[in-house]
Amino acid sequence: MSGIQYMWDCILEHEAQLRSPYFPVLFSLSVYLIFCLPFILLDALSPRVKLIRRYKIHQTSRVSWDTVWSCLKLCLYNHVLFIFPVTVLHWLWRPVTYPKVPPGALKTLVDLVGCLLLFDFQYFVWHFLHHKIPLLYRTFHKVHHKYTTTFALATEYSGAWETLSLGFFAGVNPMLLGVHPMTEMMFHALNMWLSVEDHCGYDLPWATHRLVPFGLYGGAQHHDIHHQKFKTNYAPYFTHWDRLFGTLHGEAKK
Repeated sequence: MSGIQYMWDCILEHEAQLRSPYFPVLFSLSVYLIFCLPFILLDALSPRVKLIRRYKIHQTSRVSWDTVWSCLKLCLYNHVLFIFPVTVLHWLWRPVTYPKVPPGALKTLVDLVGCLLLFDFQYFVWHFLHHKIPLLYRTFHKVHHKYTTTFALATEYSGAWETLSLGFFAGVNPMLLGVHPMTEMMFHALNMWLSVEDHCGYDLPWATHRLVPFGLYGGAQHHDIHHQKFKTNYAPYFTHWDRLFGTLHGEAKK
């Protein structure tokens, strides 16, 4: 039995829970908070540990517990009042089926990259328009820019429209590309990790942008520059769209 088949069989042991309308929301919220937790701990320790401050993008910045609580409240508010009802409607409209056989390793990798590249393009266009059109920025996107210095929990500090729009892109892409349910779960987890990493406020030695060669991936510094300067570095992950449109700035050009 292959490793992928074994992993998928373990997941299918909980098929009843997977079919619940509560699962997508609980999955999204729990994975997001788990990914944020290490950076919350780093933020708590950084004032006292010089080694941690060494990797902070803004070494003198501090994340207060009031700020943490404010971000958590908005995240929970959006999940309960907006994401959960939309998830239930989707559950009623499109029941999920779980095949017994998982995709192969190469198919999984290709589908993951495809979903990620498509989301990166959609986010770039959405983000570009919400900065270039003042009404869209003031009405919808300004909330996310309350914090000019990035930190993990600022990832989902956004209004209902932004939360639902980007959630729609992430949710529809696996359907458009016809990926396996296991790949879809992996994509959502990967997408959340990369989003949190983008906002984490740390330039760590093992960060994704250090693993992807030729400056093809932006990373935390890339997105932090966007929060500082507002009119640059619109793509969430990769740098090719910003290069093409002349909006790449700062450290990401190296």
